[in-house]
Amino acid sequence: MTVDVTVVGGGISGFACARAVRDAGGSVRVIDRGRRPGGRLASRTVEGRAVDLGASYFVVGEDAGFTGLVADWESRGVARPWTDTFSSFDADGAETRKTGPLRWAAPAGSRALVLDLADGIDVESGREVTRAAPFRVDDQDAGEVVLAMPEPQARRLGHGIPVAPQEWEPVIAVVLRWDERRWPVDLHGAFVNGDPDIAFLADDGDRRGDAAPVLVVHSTGDAARRHLDAPDDAIPAVVAATRRLLGIGAEPDSVRAHRWTFARPARPTGEPFLRTPGLSLCGDAWGEAAAVRTAWASGEALGRALAGS
Repeated sequence: MTVDVTVVGGGISGFACARAVRDAGGSVRVIDRGRRPGGRLASRTVEGRAVDLGASYFVVGEDAGFTGLVADWESRGVARPWTDTFSSFDADGAETRKTGPLRWAAPAGSRALVLDLADGIDVESGREVTRAAPFRVDDQDAGEVVLAMPEPQARRLGHGIPVAPQEWEPVIAVVLRWDERRWPVDLHGAFVNGDPDIAFLADDGDRRGDAAPVLVVHSTGDAARRHLDAPDDAIPAVVAATRRLLGIGAEPDSVRAHRWTFARPARPTGEPFLRTPGLSLCGDAWGEAAAVRTAWASGEALGRALAGS
């Protein structure tokens, strides 16, 4: 049976769209190539523990809908306030502390946010869609089609997608685990300026609230581009830079790298989504600033628009 809307992409924007359609009384299904939903909020299990490799945190912002969602997540323990203070390292290693907006995280890993949105939604996981067109997915009737993914990935699924090409930055995320925490307990996270290899690092045990001695370090875009074909080749430079900045004498006990070819849009469009008859796009590139809240708002707004039509 054909549904009203088929969403291709199981990240936060895809499920925000699907829930908006469902809550308005429409029928919807989500198709995702992963074994479990998550998208760029996916957590990976490393040595029996979920580690956040994608978005490092989220900020609530001023959207009333997202504010209400986060309040519900907090009340059920799905999300937790993390910190409003990060460090900033200059190229010479000098550290300063900077206070900003409150950052939030998920105790069970950021995938839990997407899984919560996916509850009650018809999901087909582990399916690689090869072609999308207005009202069609893999040459089958699909109702309104939503591509909830970066534009370069959407363009691969079909010709004639009516949107200008978008530039995306890659990132290689590296998980570093020691036998014990070897950095200050109040580090939380840090932006790194001027280093050729690393741009951000987060204390994942502090972020998740379980005190695990795990850092997740994000490479610079240039470093990621150099190692996209072999992400593990980025590990030595990332480890060296992390140890130097934090003054860690010991090598990590375990290391894992994960490639994000399309980690974040270089220039968001400023528009909430792309809406054309039968084929639409949403995600964190469709807004004023790339962020988790942007991805949710884009999908939710598109879902309401589709339901209203």
